[in-house]
Amino acid sequence: MSVPGLSFKKFVLGAVKGTCLVVFLALNVGCKGTHSESAVTLTHGVDTSAGGLPAYIITTENATYYLEKSGGGLSSLLDQDGIDWIGFNHIKGSGWKGEYRGFPNAVHKQDGNFFHAMNAGTDPATSEITIHAPNHVRIVFTSENGKWEGQWDFYPTRCDFTMTTVSPGYQYWIQYEGVPGGEMNKTDFWFNSASPDKHPIEDAFSGDLPAPEWFAFGDKNFPRMLYFLKHEDDDLPDDYVSRPFMTVLGFGRQNKDKFLSSPVRVSFGFVESVDYKAVQQAATRPMATSAN
Repeated sequence: MSVPGLSFKKFVLGAVKGTCLVVFLALNVGCKGTHSESAVTLTHGVDTSAGGLPAYIITTENATYYLEKSGGGLSSLLDQDGIDWIGFNHIKGSGWKGEYRGFPNAVHKQDGNFFHAMNAGTDPATSEITIHAPNHVRIVFTSENGKWEGQWDFYPTRCDFTMTTVSPGYQYWIQYEGVPGGEMNKTDFWFNSASPDKHPIEDAFSGDLPAPEWFAFGDKNFPRMLYFLKHEDDDLPDDYVSRPFMTVLGFGRQNKDKFLSSPVRVSFGFVESVDYKAVQQAATRPMATSAN
């Protein structure tokens, strides 16, 4: 859509597999070169694809994030074409087809179950918006027991999740459980900081990722990939396995054991390429902008 002197921003609301409602809002009316549009916007609503759960809706230059308000985890992550790369729903018993999916799914049977979109097993958390600027939104979640704190920072082209407070004596992981390109299938693939080869989605990975520690997922039918970067280098295990209907990428995970015991930050976002070097450059760029 193009109108002289008028720019448009696309908002994708309530995406459901295969369909989405798209609303165009007219912005920047006036002279060419006006830059009044925010690169990061925050609204309040519901995630209809997740069963109508209340959500913070954060729209950026290349993604729309649905951050579920009561659990403190992402329920949907939409690319610029409105495709959801998580596909969570809260239906009890849906398992890999919905209720297990999300990010960061960090605290699981370790002094509670926190930072997961609300399902039957999630414990609640409270939230506070601490930064609401044109290029940066920060939302902090505190677990119901007051022992865990997770910080979300949304920027124009990426999001950071930081576990800022860890319950003493407990461990956690940070996981992406989702669907590259909107559906888990034979066209999905991955590569990471340990291997430039395109691995079929069924291939597993186990071992400490070499620094900078990153992993990326793609679909051969899409021109983009979703990367995840762990900022802190360590010698702890990282793990990827495929399930019939979703990915299970865990930083600080081996099998079902958790290894993270101190604050960790993970950046993630979309990159419009499937070339290894281009994705590597985009995935590691947040390391150079860590002061943001």
